[in-house]
Amino acid sequence: MSDTKQDLTPAELAELLRTGAVTLVDVREPAEYAAEQIEGAVLRPLSSFDPANLPNGRLVLHCGIGKRSMMALQKCRDAGAPHRQHLQGGLAAWKQAGLPTRRG
Repeated sequence: MSDTKQDLTPAELAELLRTGAVTLVDVREPAEYAAEQIEGAVLRPLSSFDPANLPNGRLVLHCGIGKRSMMALQKCRDAGAPHRQHLQGGLAAWKQAGLPTRRG
């Protein structure tokens, strides 16, 4: 996956999710996830993040603004996990692009 673009735009991620090409992993904390999330995202908080406990397949990581998802990607690299993509700008960019979220 080294030839895959690391930073995905909201539009690029939305298309990948629409086609079922990726699983979205939210690395925010449980309270943040409970308040609002991107439909279909699975929660793996950075505070307890373990690359060995990620779903199989092509993954895209995301957080609130992109900082924690980059930290999670570094943990993946350090562990030799193949995951290399995240949502640039995180949930904030997703919402700014007018894409839907689920609350509560």
